[in-house]
Amino acid sequence: MDKLYILGAGTPTPTPTRFGSAYVLDIDNEKIMFDCGPATTHKLVKAGLWPTEIDNIFFTHHHFDHDIDYPCFLLCRWDQSIGKENQLKVFGPTLTEKITEGIIGKDGLFSHDWKARVYHPVSQKVYENRGGTLPRKPPSVKARDVSEGLVYTSNTWEVTSTNAEHVQPYLDSLAYRLETKSGKSIIFTGDTQPCDSVTNLAYDADIMLSMCWDDQDIMNKSGENIGQTGTIEAGKMAQKAGVKKLILVHMGPNISKHGPLEKGLGDIREVYSGEVIYAEELNSIDI
Repeated sequence: MDKLYILGAGTPTPTPTRFGSAYVLDIDNEKIMFDCGPATTHKLVKAGLWPTEIDNIFFTHHHFDHDIDYPCFLLCRWDQSIGKENQLKVFGPTLTEKITEGIIGKDGLFSHDWKARVYHPVSQKVYENRGGTLPRKPPSVKARDVSEGLVYTSNTWEVTSTNAEHVQPYLDSLAYRLETKSGKSIIFTGDTQPCDSVTNLAYDADIMLSMCWDDQDIMNKSGENIGQTGTIEAGKMAQKAGVKKLILVHMGPNISKHGPLEKGLGDIREVYSGEVIYAEELNSIDI
């Protein structure tokens, strides 16, 4: 059974139960990560997964709550490897290539780490004892800046993207649609306000993971509905697209509380006829 793992279902504001964004799809035993927010590597392991199992990462945008654990993940995946794993492929909007090179490039911010592990005798011995063969190679990642359209096709799934409306022109943002060869479709809206591009991408999808920053009425009154989606608008977007299951993610501290949470669920059910799930970190969902 294919699965969706919820690693991060929160926002830049940490709460005891949610912080940042990160998800993994397990499609025919192939693990695909979307975003890499705070503590993603640790949450990945707590969910029963392992960094070297991840061969593809897709970034929606480069706010820290979506990518701050990327350096940790890159170094941990490489450190735990034995040189026989697939090369990691990373896709995302503008800055993805620059950030990747800035982390693990020859003169990157963390080059001191991998150079010590490549050249110091004790690190070489740990690598050999793990099953690796010297000489150890530096980290190698294939990162690519992408825009709307077809992003990547594998033997069992395909990812397309569209522009999401968030904080342009300061950061580009993308939403993704993953289609499996068996006919399943999963949407990752990333951070966005309701917009036609994301709604069209989500047409007739089985699952949509949608940003849900807060109660819609509160957002409308506070002016925080610009570039963001709340409860009712998430439901309306899912209904308009004909989405079968709506999973609410990127949940802020208020909507995560009992009271606002139940009210939000009721508000969504007024405008959306499908199944609604509030995402809980470290949960997995059959798809």
